[in-house]
Amino acid sequence: MAFQKPTGTQDLLPGTVEKWQWIEDKARDLCRRFNYREIRTPMFEQTSLFERGVGETTDIVEKEMYTFQDKGERWMTLRPEGTAGVVRSYVENKLYGEPDVTKLYYIGPMFRYERPQAGRQRQFHQFGVEAFGATDPAIDAEVVALGFQYCRELGLKEVKVEINSVGNPASRAAYREKLLAFLTPMKDTLCKDCQSRMERNPLRVLDCKVDQDKFGGAPSILDSLDEECTAHFAKVQELLTAMEVDYVINHRLVRGLDYYTHTAFEYKAQGIGAIDTIGGGGRYNGLVADVGGPDQPGIGMALGLERIALILEKQGIGPDAVKPLDVYLVSLGEAADKEITTQLFKLRQAGFSGERDYLGRKMKAQMKSADRMQARYTAILGDDELERGEIALKSMETGEQNTVKLAEWIDLLRK
Repeated sequence: MAFQKPTGTQDLLPGTVEKWQWIEDKARDLCRRFNYREIRTPMFEQTSLFERGVGETTDIVEKEMYTFQDKGERWMTLRPEGTAGVVRSYVENKLYGEPDVTKLYYIGPMFRYERPQAGRQRQFHQFGVEAFGATDPAIDAEVVALGFQYCRELGLKEVKVEINSVGNPASRAAYREKLLAFLTPMKDTLCKDCQSRMERNPLRVLDCKVDQDKFGGAPSILDSLDEECTAHFAKVQELLTAMEVDYVINHRLVRGLDYYTHTAFEYKAQGIGAIDTIGGGGRYNGLVADVGGPDQPGIGMALGLERIALILEKQGIGPDAVKPLDVYLVSLGEAADKEITTQLFKLRQAGFSGERDYLGRKMKAQMKSADRMQARYTAILGDDELERGEIALKSMETGEQNTVKLAEWIDLLRK
């Protein structure tokens, strides 16, 4: 029987992996400049962490989690998003004891049981950042701008940011009453999920993909914000404008997670069919306390790398799939073949990329192999040259070939 990869997953093969490495390297370099440090958390956590941290009324918890019982009869879940695990680690490792704002980033796989389509997989990858310890609107603006700048440095065209404020608990309570008054007359026409969420968390209804067209006249949460929330949101907008981040206000944006307060935002880009959201985030001032830590504010964002990779491909952006090889070593003769192995190892130790033939092919076939690998140089060693302590070095670009001392050829390459 021939095995196949699980539905909703993909193999990243040589030629494609290099593009992913480029995407990830861009993220790491940007985080270095913004002073975010990498954190790596487990790929599975206790199920209750996500129920509490993500929210029991979200699609993720209700429908999409990969949950299992381990041999100790504990309920575990493959992480469906990155924030809850980072918050758990922040609390467990007492990172809140640091005197400065704690700024972290992660890159890794997440898991959701979704219907696979372009840009949406069951195993997918996210690049995300989290910042803990500050309520200053400047950190909100920084996180939004970091994600926007990442898209810009990748070369993505026409990326926009949609922002909203979901207020504080008091503002949301006031908005909840207005929203229920709007939704109640149409309750019987809504999908079963919406009817259920009206009782538990009416804001979640606005995130429904089925009934989205029915909510055009819904009240705006911005009209229910108190003075503090209004001032916070105004400052975020002012700072984003100063940083030339291209944003628009979407007063119906609530995001798919229950832990957001104040700022919520999404990144939008065209090129992957009906789905145009490539990431988003928001402030979560109560989440650290909810998972057992001190009452520390936080804000974060995450971008879906599969969606970004798809758009880059459609827009023809990215690095060359194959990086040129520095040197291909060609051997002619039994003694030379043995020496080539030693010289190749020394070449690699010196920091160069190198390759040789392992199939016993003739010189012409070996030179073709050097061409396929886009080698900058070939180093040709025969038994006669070996006896003289020499090796031929040929530039594949110019065709120029020189015989040099075997003991010095790697040093010459350096120069």
